[in-house]
Amino acid sequence: MKSLTIGKLSKMAGVTNDTVRFYERYGLVDPVGRSESNYRLYREEDADRLRFIKRAKELGFSLNEIKDLLALSQDPHTTKAEVKERTQIKAENIRQKIKDLSKILAALEHLVDLCDGHGSAKECPILQSLTGDEDTKQLHCEHGGAS
Repeated sequence: MKSLTIGKLSKMAGVTNDTVRFYERYGLVDPVGRSESNYRLYREEDADRLRFIKRAKELGFSLNEIKDLLALSQDPHTTKAEVKERTQIKAENIRQKIKDLSKILAALEHLVDLCDGHGSAKECPILQSLTGDEDTKQLHCEHGGAS
């Protein structure tokens, strides 16, 4: 087994040394030991693990979800259906976030349309709407939020 220093590992995986250390503290990567110079040593497979983590993060998985996926990938009894279910749940969560963000965007666009951009900020309908008066509640309800 060839051991890698953190610098070589991070370069292979396309991450920074700080990222490796962070994932190590989080329990996602474990060094296999230390060199005579007291440098952390890692396995070549850890580069694959780091690339897995990096890609999963890009897809929106949280570190806890990634930890679960890594555990599933190491369990010989895990089925494709279990992995698919986790991914479907994540996709549904993201669909819901997109809906929520779309409502927020619509409300913000409406506020932008209310303001002509001229005059004192004291009379700004955007700032006035953030005070929580009835117009804000109405606006919030019109755009799908709860009052």
